[in-house]
Amino acid sequence: MEPTAQPLKRCGCGAPTDKCPDLPRTIAPAQLDPDTTLVFDVRREADFAASDEIIPGAMWKNPDKIDVWIGALPLTQDVVIYCVRGGSVSNSVVDRLQAAGVKARFIEGGLEAYKAAGGKIAKK
Repeated sequence: MEPTAQPLKRCGCGAPTDKCPDLPRTIAPAQLDPDTTLVFDVRREADFAASDEIIPGAMWKNPDKIDVWIGALPLTQDVVIYCVRGGSVSNSVVDRLQAAGVKARFIEGGLEAYKAAGGKIAKK
């Protein structure tokens, strides 16, 4: 039986798993420039509703409804997501996005770390 060829990952490494070793999962809070990056807020609906803060230009996407919006994300542009603290929500959303071919990363420490690093915040 001949082995079947694995399709190349978006980064081109050809890793046989969904988790590409060359595609970073995180971005340091101080490295994010929301003016030049496509940013999505993936805080849970209750957390988003309870806060009056958002990273300028970020669009909220309900992480519980990822199946509805995942297909609309660009595959050719870097995407940065964040939740409250960069924990389980960000990890699960990045896993899904990267598996779908989206060049996605999440902010280490989430919105709280971004604010602590002096990142720009806007009122919703």
